[in-house]
Amino acid sequence: MSVLRDALLQQYPIGSRVELIRMIDPYTKLWPGDQGTVEVVDDLGTIHVVWDRGWHLGVLYGIDMIRKVEAQ
Repeated sequence: MSVLRDALLQQYPIGSRVELIRMIDPYTKLWPGDQGTVEVVDDLGTIHVVWDRGWHLGVLYGIDMIRKVEAQ
């Protein structure tokens, strides 16, 4: 395991809900405000998310931005 992966898993545990703030990907069909569930965090720091709109797409740590959505 990497130190980065461990730190990201503390912030975004598997199964946690996240909301997209920004994604630097000209081909994505995701928009700020889209939500999804964290599926995997890899050793490179990519947070793989299953988005509610049906996409499986990773968020690149330090480039894209998400925030954790607290359960209500």
